Amino acid sequence: MSDVRIKFINDPANITAELLEGYVLAYADKVKLGGENIVVRAHAKSDDKVAIVTLGGAGHEPALSGFVGQGMLDASVVGDIFAAPGAQRLFQALQMFQREAGILLVVLNHSGDVMSANMACQMAERAGIKVKQLMTHDDISAGIDLPIDDRRGLAGCVPLFKVLGAASEEGKSLDELLEIGNRFNDNIATLAVATHSCTHPQNNAIIAELPAGVMEIGMGQHGEGGGGRQPMLSADETAEIMINLLLKQLKPAAGAKMMLIINGVGATTQMELNIIYRKAHKVLEAKGYQVVASRIQEILTVQEQAGFQMIAGLMDDDHINYYYKQADAPYWTTIG
Repeated sequence: MSDVRIKFINDPANITAELLEGYVLAYADKVKLGGENIVVRAHAKSDDKVAIVTLGGAGHEPALSGFVGQGMLDASVVGDIFAAPGAQRLFQALQMFQREAGILLVVLNHSGDVMSANMACQMAERAGIKVKQLMTHDDISAGIDLPIDDRRGLAGCVPLFKVLGAASEEGKSLDELLEIGNRFNDNIATLAVATHSCTHPQNNAIIAELPAGVMEIGMGQHGEGGGGRQPMLSADETAEIMINLLLKQLKPAAGAKMMLIINGVGATTQMELNIIYRKAHKVLEAKGYQVVASRIQEILTVQEQAGFQMIAGLMDDDHINYYYKQADAPYWTTIG
């Protein structure tokens, strides 16, 4: 570990616990700690409604705990920096939310998260807890021909939380939520670009080297290579390349209703994100598509990584309705 301090932290071993403590102190009207590294709603919804739970490593704030709240997630189970929480901790959360209506566990497709989720669900089954999984797989960086179950989960999970949370608040059953979520999940695609990699906050290690003036389309949120290294292009050129790759994956019909979200990953300014969104939106409009849901925001970051994730999706009418339903989480508020 380098002796040079580059982040405002204390003991590196305590980062996750301290960041969560600060978070729930700041938003005590919306969230609280329900156990070690388990963030839950400050005001739980009734037990006759399906609970929406997710899991993932710290270091991507505000994801995933920033979306715990009314109309979104009921709980986020947090692992160490860039690491999945253990199955036992996830099982503890599933025990907390045991109910006849059941639990929908949303899992981003990363090996550690998947392993913990599978093990915890096996423990839950033995304990008589009703839980089903929904896995996200929106990253298209490895190519459109890759089997969908082999694609990584990126920031597309966040609008999925919004849709599922609203449907759960409406009283949809566990099976109905799975259908709604899978239909949304199968029609969303995300592509990332990076111009500077992040460091690991516990040891200052650089996750992946990117030379100055080079960008990589497809880099994952932990520095995984995407294979698209090239000289850095302008905002318009980059946005057009990326939105066209997303459209190639989604294959929207003429006049399709679409979602477009630009997620900043830590070190790219709001100015740049707005300019990127501008071009992507104009490309969609020029092709005759309707942008019916949109956002420009840091929803899932990778420390000081520079770049962004572009998220596009085909929206059915019920998804549009749920997207705009009232929600009150610290990092996503909708006045429905």
